Formats: sequence, C-alpha cells, structure tokens
Amino acid sequence: MKTKIDTLSFCLSLVTKLALLTTLGIFGILIGFIFYKGVLHLSPSLFEWEYNSQNISMLPAIINTLNMVAFSILLTTSIGIFGAIFLNEYNSKKNKLLYVIKIASDTLLGIPSIVYGLFGYLAFVIYFGLKISFLSGALTLSLMILPLILRSSQEALKSTPIEFREASFALGAGKLRTIFAIILPASIPTILAGIILSIGRIVGESAALLYTSGGVAKIAGLTESGRTLSVHMYIISSEGQFVNEAYATAMVLIVMVFVINSLANCIAKRLTKG
Repeated sequence: MKTKIDTLSFCLSLVTKLALLTTLGIFGILIGFIFYKGVLHLSPSLFEWEYNSQNISMLPAIINTLNMVAFSILLTTSIGIFGAIFLNEYNSKKNKLLYVIKIASDTLLGIPSIVYGLFGYLAFVIYFGLKISFLSGALTLSLMILPLILRSSQEALKSTPIEFREASFALGAGKLRTIFAIILPASIPTILAGIILSIGRIVGESAALLYTSGGVAKIAGLTESGRTLSVHMYIISSEGQFVNEAYATAMVLIVMVFVINSLANCIAKRLTKG
C-alpha cells in the first residue's frame, strides 16, 4: 500500500513539474520572440516627444499609460479598500447584501472588457457628455478593476489571524483602531497583489479604451483623446505598415509591466518589514 502511494505521489510530482516546465517554456519562447523582434527595430525615433508618420513615436502613449494607471488606481483603491473594510468588519455575516455583492463582484470580474468599453461609451461619453477623452477611459477602467480590488482586499482582511484582533481588543484598543493599526497593515501585501493585477489589466487594456479614450497620438489632458501603449500597438499593427515598430512597442510594454510590478513588490516588502 505504501509503495502504491509513493508511486502515485512521484507520478503527480512529475506531472506537476512537467506542466510547470511546459508553461515556463511557452512563456519564455513568446517573450524571447517578442524581445528578439523588438530589439532589432528599437530606435531613438520611437521615443521622440511628438508622434508623426515618420517616427511612429510611442512616448506620448507611454506617458498616457502611466497617467491612466495612476489616475485609475488612485480613484479605485480607496473605494475598494474601504468597501472591503465595511463588508468584512461592519457587515453582519448573515446579511444578504454581503452575498449579493460577492456574487456581483465575481460576475463583474468575468465580463469581457469590450462590454465595459460599450458601457463606458454609452454612460460617460454620451450620457454624461465627457466625450471620447482620457477621463472617460480612466473612469471606465476604474469600474473594470474595482471588483478585483474589492474582492482581493476583502479576502486579505479575512485571512488576517483572529489572534491579532483578540490581542488588540485585550489591550483596550477600539474596533476602528484595531482595523487601521493592526488588521489593515497586516493585509497590505495581499491587497497590493490585487492592485498589481489591476495595474497589469490597465496597462494591457485596449478594447475598452478604443470606445472611451480614443486613439489620438498625443499626450492627453483630462478632456482630450489620447492613446495608451496597448492601443498604440494595436493601431500601428493593424495598419500593416509598421509591424516591426509594433514588436518594439510590445517589448517596451512588457518591460513597463515588469518595472511597475517590481516597484509594487518592493513597496509591499518594505511595508511588511515596517
């Protein structure tokens, strides 16, 4: 019997390792191919301040992407975290509202981005009169990532050991002080993991932004249309004349996501040590 269990365990371990190696291999091939094609066609003209048909500069799109990430995250993070605190700490476990919000959040996580884009177009662009602009795109992306931040923050608060609460209450701390001084700091790494996933979704989003933010190749103000890096890559690749530049843009996009995620992880580690 023990021999059969050991054999089964070995087979499962082998299958798991093969699956991991296969996944990493496919991922490495894709990244390697993009970097190989991108490095060959990377040039200083792609980083000029203004876009034109000669340089196909991606710098305005890079700046728009960073602005879009910052605006959407700042707008959504506080709402998602405070909403999670209310649902987890101040709402009754038997309350049906909690169940409805959980089902709604899980459902919204699975909705395709093109649906968010259509909603953003009808709501922000047409109904509220914001037109196709940076603000319309940022508000649409904020709605898109809000369920992710809300659910990840809620799960982070739930995973905090109950001993933390009991020790804080035993020392005479109130509920509000316990939440913000004990529970929330202990949950920050997991909350940041949800924020990192949200950043990745913002940076890689194109379908929703085509309806709301538009594709003008310039640094956009709040009420102006402007393309992000993913939209820029889609537009120049679909035109068929700048496929090589699209590879270079894809490489820069991957590097940008890697840098942003690395910075977020460093911040999470520092906060955890503190």
